[in-house]
Amino acid sequence: MRVLGIESSCDETSAAVVSGSGDNVRLESLTILSQDVHTIFGGVVPEIASRAHLTAIAPVVRHALEQAGAEWGTIDAIAVTHAPGLVGALLVGVSYAKALAAARGIPVLGVHHLEGHLFATALDDPLAAPPFTALLVSGGHTMLLDVPAWGEYQLLGSTRDDAAGEAFDKVAKLLGLPYPGGRHVEALALRGEAKRHRFARPMLNGGQRPGDADYYDVSFSGLKTAVLHAVRAAEAAGTLADDAPHLARGFQDALIDTLTAKTLRAATAFGRTRIVLGGGVACNRALSDALTEKVRATLGVKATVHTPSPRLATDNAAMIARAGLFRLERGEQSGYDLNAYASLPIPGLIALGGATP
Repeated sequence: MRVLGIESSCDETSAAVVSGSGDNVRLESLTILSQDVHTIFGGVVPEIASRAHLTAIAPVVRHALEQAGAEWGTIDAIAVTHAPGLVGALLVGVSYAKALAAARGIPVLGVHHLEGHLFATALDDPLAAPPFTALLVSGGHTMLLDVPAWGEYQLLGSTRDDAAGEAFDKVAKLLGLPYPGGRHVEALALRGEAKRHRFARPMLNGGQRPGDADYYDVSFSGLKTAVLHAVRAAEAAGTLADDAPHLARGFQDALIDTLTAKTLRAATAFGRTRIVLGGGVACNRALSDALTEKVRATLGVKATVHTPSPRLATDNAAMIARAGLFRLERGEQSGYDLNAYASLPIPGLIALGGATP
């Protein structure tokens, strides 16, 4: 089967073509057009994002088809992100996908953005397949899941406030770094000393036990506030320029230590030796290196950590097409009443203990 994917949940307009069946899937093309205009505002402006998607979506889809050498007659279905995300931005992709599907007489499938991130790494690395512990870390989401099989997801923990990527962006702004801030904070932290600014590891203490409400959850708003106070103190002392790398390092170390410890708790509790990262923060080399080191020390040398390439870590249509192919092979498809949603649970998701979130 051959599936065209479309992604427009935030500020990337993307289209891709994948083909194959089961876990034998090939990425034929991927086009991602990022909206640099939001850099001016230090964050995504929803109305501007929607209008930019309207301008870009047709040429982006056309380019993805041309790159794959795909004629319309060879496309079996169209998969499109319909949740979660900015509703106006999502509606551009959903409306365009439904119109194309109707015109071509092929199925359309609404795909959950976060399920796409779960599939993304497997497009690069076939070994990133269930069963595994999943850590999804992006600008809008931080989630820890157990994945016994594709389509079966148990939510173990999530952020109670800021997502990891959001925390990176806010700290970057405090330090005068450009948006999006993740890669800039990471680069600055490389010059920092770990012991100069040690921040508390939020929601992480040795007294926590399985079954506690905070055992897998994370929270980064307090960490962000601690960095804010440290930045103000450095500004008052006139040392911020010199302190900035150490502040970046202290913040990044605290966030990574927390994510690593929580992920190891999940892998150990469910007997997983495979950990899969997804989302934009998965590109952070310090995170993947720390997780790999701790996983092998705790779970053994055969334990593995799988991270997506940068183009598959960001919001992209390849992961949407891949998740859509999985759903299509299960006999699923959406109707022309498919709508966009700012928030929606991942299909197949159950909360820890078996309840539906």
